[in-house]
Amino acid sequence: MRTTIHHQFKSLDKFKQQLLCWSQQYYDVVWLDSNDHKDNYSSYDAILAVDAFTILRTDYFDAFNRLEEYQSSTKDWIFGYLTYDLKNTTERLESKNFDGIEFPDLYFFQPKKLFLIKGNKVEVQYLKMVDDEIEDDLKVIENCQFEPVEKEKNEIKIKLRIHKDKYFEKANAMLAHIQRGDIYEANFCQEFYAEDSEINPLETFNKLNKISKPPFATFFKVEDKFLMSASPERYIKKERNMVISQPIKGTAKRSSNKEEDIKLAEALSKDKKERSENIMIVDLVRNDLSHTATKGSVKVEELCKVYSFLQVHQMISTVSSKISEGTKPVDILKTTFPMGSMTGAPKISAMKIIEDLEETKRGLYSGSVGYFNPSGDFDFNVIIRSILYNQTLKYISYSVGSAITAKSDPLKEYEECLIKAKAMREVLEN
Repeated sequence: MRTTIHHQFKSLDKFKQQLLCWSQQYYDVVWLDSNDHKDNYSSYDAILAVDAFTILRTDYFDAFNRLEEYQSSTKDWIFGYLTYDLKNTTERLESKNFDGIEFPDLYFFQPKKLFLIKGNKVEVQYLKMVDDEIEDDLKVIENCQFEPVEKEKNEIKIKLRIHKDKYFEKANAMLAHIQRGDIYEANFCQEFYAEDSEINPLETFNKLNKISKPPFATFFKVEDKFLMSASPERYIKKERNMVISQPIKGTAKRSSNKEEDIKLAEALSKDKKERSENIMIVDLVRNDLSHTATKGSVKVEELCKVYSFLQVHQMISTVSSKISEGTKPVDILKTTFPMGSMTGAPKISAMKIIEDLEETKRGLYSGSVGYFNPSGDFDFNVIIRSILYNQTLKYISYSVGSAITAKSDPLKEYEECLIKAKAMREVLEN
């Protein structure tokens, strides 16, 4: 049974920074921040969950069944992630590429301490509370101030797992699969990494979030492993009997010149290649949602709409469905994961080719972070535009990708990857 109080604060930005500062004492931390984007579907502006009471940690084998058992037996708030490699539990697939970060395939925890922010109020929920623990913690939080530890300059040298010429070779191999009819589209990703390097995870997240301000920003700490994400994309959300998915396909750079920036957004909205990418994934998402949808309920709410973020313009579609009362929440994830925007079409063929051509195990990249509430509703993002860090191994990683279709030009796809990588590189090198 959770103890709940409501607390009002004066400054949202200040309170969020104080919460994040205070949270660093715990081994398990999840911070989800909408950055004040006016999303019609989000339930909260920001959420912090810390201090695990119970934990589910497993590899991909039977992972969704174990998650269903954990979620249904806990009947409480649980927070966690799904790595891309859970594909191996739903299909006859494998992941044999190099993994420098080593996140467990699936990790969820039931937090003792939970902060749900909406407007200028926070709903605080504590599990197994001791005396005046909430009030005492709020006093500490209001006095918490993050101060970066001054260290000797740690120069981070970013390396490419796939160099430019090799990228062209692999992109052309992907095009050959398309020309043979093996696939219509596939998301081909490459890793940028740094070895023997140290960062301050919270400071890094704050810098990344400041220059991107995305609607699905995430800071996730699991012991010595960290995710710092500036994701603009929602994977899937369930609220009562409604499910929505919002795939992103189509990217254009921003310009500091207002007129030029408007033209770039307009050009993206009319680009036949980018629209075809998006529409193919919308069809895939419609098919995925149909596995749990009531008959005739799958609808495209919004098709190929361009949204502008600080770093890029993005083309986003919204697909919805309705489910019957007896549908298990985890079954919706199981039948739609991994998300179409990070795989391709047909999905299974695309994932096999991706595994063959990519050189890094994706792990948490192109997976998802989110939560279930006690009634079984959930909200999950897509892990892109993200920095992953293993503190013990001193290994830093960020990956980017683009959709390869029949009309793809490998040079333009490579340039799109560099646009997407810009924010992470700036944060790490500066």
